[in-house]
Amino acid sequence: MIELFALRFLINLFFTFLVIRFIYYPQYKNKDFVFTFFLFNSILFVLCFLLAAADLKFGFAFGLFAMFSMFRYRTVTVPIGEMGYFFLVVTLGIINSIASLENYAMLILANSLLVGVTFLLGRFLTLTHENFQVLTYENLALVKPDQKAALLQDLIEKTGQPIHRVQVVKVDYQRGVAQLKAYYYSKDNETFSADAEA
Repeated sequence: MIELFALRFLINLFFTFLVIRFIYYPQYKNKDFVFTFFLFNSILFVLCFLLAAADLKFGFAFGLFAMFSMFRYRTVTVPIGEMGYFFLVVTLGIINSIASLENYAMLILANSLLVGVTFLLGRFLTLTHENFQVLTYENLALVKPDQKAALLQDLIEKTGQPIHRVQVVKVDYQRGVAQLKAYYYSKDNETFSADAEA
């Protein structure tokens, strides 16, 4: 029993280490989540392994997923990308502890598949984000619908961003200002970062 626990824990720790150290951390550089990911993975592995003999396997595993899904809505906002890694390390902990497999090749293949897909999507899924800035704009003459091209050009010059569309949120004629959302594409999700810091 101890040998089985040790072997499965080593498999679990190896694949979790690959995910966190070589896929997650180079992209996000957040050491607080590194600690949390390892801790949750290890706790879940031990908990599931010790309770695996109680015939609770699948119901217990899905119950844990439901509980952790609620964390998304009950705790401080966690970026959706990091939630993906969180669910991955939770999954690794669960399948490595309660999968009833005599053949460890299948367990290693399942782990390799999850880690490999995560690596490939993280490295080669090169999509751009549409970010926006909320701006207070004073030239109300350019806010008119027929001045769209001039407004875009003016905002590009003022912000230095490749703005491709603008949304007028509200216009305050008394103060002579308008609130705009200026949208632009970039590699990183800058809008989320700005919201989180606020």
